[in-house]
Amino acid sequence: MPTCVSCGRELPPGGYPDNICPECRAAATVRAYEQARANRRAMYKATPVTSAIIGVNVLVFVAMTLSGVSPLMPHNADLVRWGANTGLQTLLLQPWRIWVSNYVHIGFAHIAANMWCLWNLGALAERIFDRWTYFLTYTCCGIAASLASLALHPNRISAGASGAIFGLAGALIAALYLGKLPVHPRALRATLKSLISFAVLNIFLGAVIPFIDNSAHVGGLASGLILGAVLAPHLTSSADEKNSWRRLVFLVAGVVLFAIFVLVRRAAMHHS
Repeated sequence: MPTCVSCGRELPPGGYPDNICPECRAAATVRAYEQARANRRAMYKATPVTSAIIGVNVLVFVAMTLSGVSPLMPHNADLVRWGANTGLQTLLLQPWRIWVSNYVHIGFAHIAANMWCLWNLGALAERIFDRWTYFLTYTCCGIAASLASLALHPNRISAGASGAIFGLAGALIAALYLGKLPVHPRALRATLKSLISFAVLNIFLGAVIPFIDNSAHVGGLASGLILGAVLAPHLTSSADEKNSWRRLVFLVAGVVLFAIFVLVRRAAMHHS
């Protein structure tokens, strides 16, 4: 009489896969489910900022879909209603769209691609930046990307997180290259190569695919490189010094972004 390889009890006639009794198989399924839940909790705990940003993007997309917006090919009017950039309207009357548009996506393929990139870059950013530095870098780069798009395409409707994601990639490149972080040289080179390849490939794709707003990508990447370079010298400083430097950096960044907004707005008014 065959026995269960897990508990040793005799197995009834008829045979069981892998010689495991039904009770042990059920217990193994429960343990696997509980382990998967524990793994998910650990993953979200290790990436709180990334998880939160992705969560907000997904919630906005789900809310749009439930309100009747097409999940595949939303109309421009629907995108505008949910906060997309609208060119002159954004600059002259509704500047809040410059930030909100970073959380609005133009269909399922758009949000899926952006969130996949954000998850991979965010996992690295969570290990290099503190939470506030990460979030403020992402936000400032998203705003810079919107301003770049508005400056070059004042009559185009635009939305999406890609500008902020490019900014995060730029900040990581600068931080890894200049930050003197405790990373093995081989791993550092491999990570930098991957980040640079991501940026170059997607900038190239944006240049050859007409409907991609490459100006937002370039604006986000440039702002991320600048922020990463400025933040890099203090990434391994004491907590107090790091926090003081972060406050100064993003205060200046806010002033610079506001000045750029004023200039872009003035130029748009001049040409309208």
